[in-house]
Amino acid sequence: MTPDDLKPGLRHSQTITVDASLTVPRVSAAFTGFADMPPVFATAFLVGFVEWTCIELLRPYLAPHQRTVGTCVDLSHVAATPIGLAVTAQAELVEIEGRKLCFHARCHDVRESIGEGHHERAIIDYDKFIARIGLKTST
Repeated sequence: MTPDDLKPGLRHSQTITVDASLTVPRVSAAFTGFADMPPVFATAFLVGFVEWTCIELLRPYLAPHQRTVGTCVDLSHVAATPIGLAVTAQAELVEIEGRKLCFHARCHDVRESIGEGHHERAIIDYDKFIARIGLKTST
């Protein structure tokens, strides 16, 4: 596959099983407000899971020096998923506008739909991106 094969309509799905590391109390020790929340699949990890699914959809179509970065996320998370249940994320590439890639995503566990929405990513040249970041930290 080549970058020229990257077209709207491409789809990819992935499934994970929720374990304790993917629950709300485990989002981050830096965000102490999450510590006493219910042990269900965290919205933060749902977002990450959707991003990962889109990354994997794109991987075969990118040149070795290219990566993608997330630029916009608009996802609902409407149902809780407890530890032990599988969650599936389905992503479809719906639009390409230059380097901008737009996806529709749906997520469900084994019982019901748990969320859906849109995600955008941008194609970057990895080395140029890292060099630009380096300029932010140099003084």
